[in-house]
Amino acid sequence: MSSEKPLSENVEEYLEVLYKLSLEEQPVKTTKISKMLNIAPPSVTQMIKKLERDGYVHYSPYKGVNLTEEGYKIASSITRKHRLLERFLYDVLKIKKEKIHDQACEMEHALSDDAERALCHLLEHPDECPDDEELIPVCDFQFKTCEECLNRRQEEVNEVGKRDKNLVSITNLKKHENGKVSFIRGDYKVIRRLMDMGITIGAIISVLEIAPFKGPVELLVRGSNLALGRNIAKNVFVEIVRENTCEKDGALSHG
Repeated sequence: MSSEKPLSENVEEYLEVLYKLSLEEQPVKTTKISKMLNIAPPSVTQMIKKLERDGYVHYSPYKGVNLTEEGYKIASSITRKHRLLERFLYDVLKIKKEKIHDQACEMEHALSDDAERALCHLLEHPDECPDDEELIPVCDFQFKTCEECLNRRQEEVNEVGKRDKNLVSITNLKKHENGKVSFIRGDYKVIRRLMDMGITIGAIISVLEIAPFKGPVELLVRGSNLALGRNIAKNVFVEIVRENTCEKDGALSHG
């Protein structure tokens, strides 16, 4: 299944909602999808079955829905474009906050990958959208830092290439989940601070505790316990790894 396949706006809206809800619970209940989209449950179930046939979700009746790797990639991309557009509408065009969501919904489906990258540069790689302060997903271009992307800003997206693996912020990991650091969002000061703490590209981390109310994230990195403020932790993106990888690198895992 290729993410280059043209999708209807309706399908993209479903995937975007699944992305948002899957960060709160997995599998996602179809009743929550129905409520969020204000669509009757039978119609939601019918669409979910179509998405499963197309390879974007796994669906278990009475249990719920999980995004596949391909579904997550598309859902994350659409969500990223939407939230970048909200920042642009609010920060640059000065549109009222209560109007930016609907406007971004209309624009996100037409925003090309090249335009998305240019917009991120213009906005100086923001990390949250303005209306509800939700995290802007990481791009899927083959960069390890924003600095690397900026240094190659003249290249087209097809010259840059896309990642093979989906990345998640460490603030979206569960307790005892493990990840391999693959992208850091921010300027050189952020990167230098993280390097001084041992959090570098390729490092294996394990989440020990995530404090409520946007408190710090406690991590195990290279055999040391670290408390990382949420404002920085949310911009460290990892590829989720299996237990044997973590054991080899000296990190803990719940199995």
